[in-house]
Amino acid sequence: MNIKQTDTGVILTIFVKPNSPKFKIERTNDYDIIVYATKEPQNGKVNREILKEFTKLFHTQTELISGLTSKEKKLYLKDIDKNTIDKLLKIDKKVIQQT
Repeated sequence: MNIKQTDTGVILTIFVKPNSPKFKIERTNDYDIIVYATKEPQNGKVNREILKEFTKLFHTQTELISGLTSKEKKLYLKDIDKNTIDKLLKIDKKVIQQT
């Protein structure tokens, strides 16, 4: 599973597709989380966009813990539990879009 509970938060494994027309998070099944980022993968732009949007969406501190230059990334979301993440990612037929 791509959502793992820790003592102090949650670790998410995501797959990133940069240069998308609109930022969105899609859960393709119970395991895969795809993030469509609008920025280009250059000079950390995508990473900054993901951290900003996840912090805004989940209202918690978000850190990139692996995948600095990879499309597969692990994010740490502090002070949130797996059930809350599951509920938020299942809203609106498994797709969350930011405007």
